[in-house]
Amino acid sequence: MEENTDYIVNITATSILDLANNYAKAYTYSFSTKPEIIVEINPTLAVTNPSVQAVNVYNFLMDNYGNKIISSTIANVSWNTNEAKWIHQHTGKYPAMHTFDYIHLRWSPANWIDYSDTKVVEDWWNNNGIISACWHWNVPSYNGSSEYTSTASETTFNAGNALREGTWENGILKADLEKMVGYLKLLQIKNIPVVWRPLHEAAGNIYEYNGGSAWFWWGADGAESFKQLWIYMFDYFELQGLNNLIWVWTTQTKDDDFYPGDEYVDIIGRDIYDVSDASTISSQFISVQERYPTKMVTLSEFGSVAPISEQWSAGAKWSYFMPWYDYERTNNTSEPGFSSTNHEHANAAWWQNAFDQNYVITLDQMPSLK
Repeated sequence: MEENTDYIVNITATSILDLANNYAKAYTYSFSTKPEIIVEINPTLAVTNPSVQAVNVYNFLMDNYGNKIISSTIANVSWNTNEAKWIHQHTGKYPAMHTFDYIHLRWSPANWIDYSDTKVVEDWWNNNGIISACWHWNVPSYNGSSEYTSTASETTFNAGNALREGTWENGILKADLEKMVGYLKLLQIKNIPVVWRPLHEAAGNIYEYNGGSAWFWWGADGAESFKQLWIYMFDYFELQGLNNLIWVWTTQTKDDDFYPGDEYVDIIGRDIYDVSDASTISSQFISVQERYPTKMVTLSEFGSVAPISEQWSAGAKWSYFMPWYDYERTNNTSEPGFSSTNHEHANAAWWQNAFDQNYVITLDQMPSLK
């Protein structure tokens, strides 16, 4: 069959027997195949005058898109490579990309967390690894509160108000963005690019069923406020001269209203949990690619899903994949539990299956992107 084609099937009266062994009546039905997805990835980054290294990383992702997939992990909570170390002890290999979370921005610098100490990031980059970062943006539960959260139901912080001069939310917004710029510039001056995934899963499950809601404060005031917030961050970072970022927006499906626009996004992410059927995962990949044909699509976060080998065979040609961390398993590399092959989101067998595929890129296969 050909794509984007109408078909008519004619079944003659003498060609099929019914359950009583009598010839069935003649029957005709028709169907249409879907049009071909024309994928033409935008060859340039959204940021103005991107750094050489950011361009190198983006080009590497584009060159491999559809042919190979980049393996990735995330820090256990914040500022470490514990998950990558856990994978290495069971497979003998490290993933190609590692993600750090600026979730503790409110408290850094402190003796227990200091984002100005970039050695762990530098070491990964200097070993030819790709750097990614996200930001669980914690804000006060209410004006003047000493308790902080990113969960929408636990704060009165309003995204729309944050964009209005003079509000308490606006003061928090400006202070936090200024602080974040400072930390990201520490990487920029060391020529380290960042695959940057902020404000993730903004729509929550608003579009999945009646009564659905946004999980994080940045999506709780609706699509328009979210888009304005994304663009505000993008423009502010541009104004401050940050040019080492590759911007990733995460779709929850059916949430096109939350999309900031092609000019503010480089890659589309999809987060998937508890889906063991590879064809279901592939259909999500295809759906996202159809909606955003100029962007690479990535499995930006997952837990308890079908093996990558099954996903890939089913047609889910993600740019990269990243399971969430298992706090108990990898929080402390010196504890006995760290040696276990079990994992909340992707166990050792899952990783071994991934690394057995010749289209999965590991750290030892990475070229220098400097």
